[in-house]
Amino acid sequence: MPHPCVSPAPPRRRSAPLALSLALLLAAGCALTAGPAAAAASAERLFAALPAPTGASPVGTTDLHLVDTGREDPWSGGDRELMVTLWYPARTDAGRPAPYLTEAESEAILSQDGYDHLPSDALARVRTHAVENAPPVRVGGGLPLVVLSPGAGVSRTWMSSLGEELASRGFAVAGIDHRNEAAPVEFPDGLVERCGACATQRWEDGAVNRADDVSFLLDELEEGRAWRWSELVVTDRTGMVGHSWGGAATAQTLLTEERVTAGLNLDGPYYPAQLIGEIDRPLALLANGQGQPWEGWEERWADLTGWRQWITVTGSGHSTALDRGVLMEQLGLRDTLTPEQWRAQFGDLPVEHGVGLVRAYSTAYFDHHLRGGEQPLLDDPEGVHPELVVVDPDRA
Repeated sequence: MPHPCVSPAPPRRRSAPLALSLALLLAAGCALTAGPAAAAASAERLFAALPAPTGASPVGTTDLHLVDTGREDPWSGGDRELMVTLWYPARTDAGRPAPYLTEAESEAILSQDGYDHLPSDALARVRTHAVENAPPVRVGGGLPLVVLSPGAGVSRTWMSSLGEELASRGFAVAGIDHRNEAAPVEFPDGLVERCGACATQRWEDGAVNRADDVSFLLDELEEGRAWRWSELVVTDRTGMVGHSWGGAATAQTLLTEERVTAGLNLDGPYYPAQLIGEIDRPLALLANGQGQPWEGWEERWADLTGWRQWITVTGSGHSTALDRGVLMEQLGLRDTLTPEQWRAQFGDLPVEHGVGLVRAYSTAYFDHHLRGGEQPLLDDPEGVHPELVVVDPDRA
């Protein structure tokens, strides 16, 4: 079996941008296990912590395994399966904080390059701020839902800080691991260690398939099969935020799923299927600050007939929104990437500040579009956070 951290040299970004993104993301993932000096330096401080959520509500969380028996997995055959993490406002913060990864997932990452002298559960012990299976709050009108879709080969776990933040602000949040599109991810039948879909480079098809995954999740919640408190989730007030490949899936979902009423793309491309037809619901783009455009941005912008916004996050990288940079820095692993690799992924911003900018924009965006809240940040992003610079392609 090929090593999961080995990937071919990527082609030029403009012609096949997701391939380059994937190669760099895999490099970042492998950095968690690379570099004996860095590993030794971090061995005595294995506990890292996510940035704390800033909302008023305690956060609860639970994991769901969902099986769509009516749809075949396009990558491996058999029924289509998802692992989903729900974050939600909880009644209390009393209880056991959820592990960041399962022990099997942590061990898989740490053992990939032979660093078995590190505790195998080191990454499972990253400090989170969500309590396992805490009872949710009951609010009038229910909880609007935000779906998170990660990038190629990247687990939902790396978006936990964003999930916790939104939940602390009163949203139900569902982070999806699309099987064979993320790794390592533990399913009930074992650990999926490779992104089989990534090897196919069928990015456009994958985005379409992910939109079907979202529709299936909403069906399961509506029918009460997904979660014991499914009735608290208002599925016809659903937002979606996707990183990289998940950004393409967000646009696709707005084209095909009426219950998703607002989308946010975190530095992801749009492929031909995501460019067919107008989108009359809100769609925003948070673009990297490295001057590296993805394909389809200008074409999709032209056919957005609803609320739209294009923001460049000054000094950001492709993966600024993810927890990965924060954890790598806390564990002393920043130097396992070259300066160029680090800048491409996490930019020049302090990593926690970058995550904070994405969290601030996301909470303002979904509060406004799902709950009707007044949000000055959307009216004047740069006035609230100077790094959030509005782009107007129509004036370019």
